[in-house]
Amino acid sequence: MTKPNRGIGILFILGAAAGFACMNLFVGLSGDLPTMQKVFFRNLFAAIIVLFPLLADKRKFHIQKGALPWLTLRAAAGFLGVILNFYAIDHIGSIADASILNKLSPFFAILFSVFLLKEKPKWWELLFVLLAFGGAMFVVHPTFNAEVLPALAGLASGACAGLAYTAVRILGIKGERGDMTVFFFSAFSTLVSLPFFIAFYTPMTPLQFLYLVLAGISAAVGQFFITAAYRHAPAKEIALFDYAQVPIAAVLGFFFLSELPDGWSYAGYAIIIGAAFAKWLVTLISERKARRAEDAQLPEHAQNGADGEDILQERKK
Repeated sequence: MTKPNRGIGILFILGAAAGFACMNLFVGLSGDLPTMQKVFFRNLFAAIIVLFPLLADKRKFHIQKGALPWLTLRAAAGFLGVILNFYAIDHIGSIADASILNKLSPFFAILFSVFLLKEKPKWWELLFVLLAFGGAMFVVHPTFNAEVLPALAGLASGACAGLAYTAVRILGIKGERGDMTVFFFSAFSTLVSLPFFIAFYTPMTPLQFLYLVLAGISAAVGQFFITAAYRHAPAKEIALFDYAQVPIAAVLGFFFLSELPDGWSYAGYAIIIGAAFAKWLVTLISERKARRAEDAQLPEHAQNGADGEDILQERKK
């Protein structure tokens, strides 16, 4: 078991944010290619890269009992989410806008956990969900014409990612390996997108091919880093830093794609990231209060003795 280290976890999740921001950039730079062609290459190289750790593991491709349905759900939801995200990147006009809409996934995960994990969210969690969705409307710019479709695709990509991450939580509870989860998703997406890739293949320049290779490598780096991050620290302590992807994407989009989001988008960014920050802060404060209340209920001799230390250490885990 990896020793908890919040600082290392934050560094890894910042690396993941940079990896996924670069993935979005390279997808945008690859130009006017079919979305499924981009999806195929993104997942092909990610599957190849994650294959090596699996082959080095003595368990190879073993899947935990009862994990296959959730691996399939995670892969299907993630695959659809990638398609929608890439469509948004190609048509929304800003990789930062596409990134922030995709980053609604933690709020969607709260809603999906009600149905899949039978969890009852706290009232303030629902408040932050509503606030984040309100911020998304600033980015989406709701209209009654086809121009809103790319933004809606970005919003739907966040919903798919939220469902996928909820399935990942369930797989973690069942003891499934992170490498196996990533490989199953990448291999599934590669195989399903292959027929579309063949049927609608568009010739690429060497530079376009390079961009798609770099998109796949960036995606694999992001997946490895985010897996490592959550091994070093709980999600509730570091997930907020994943939103660094948005300003990174905005900077990359400005310098390499000449993208400049409008004022409404910046307002939406502020609201969504603010909701995520507030949720993160309230979660930490409420859990700290709960631990203090539990500690106060320990018998005095247990608080001072070895038994009390064991109990306290166990609760911290």
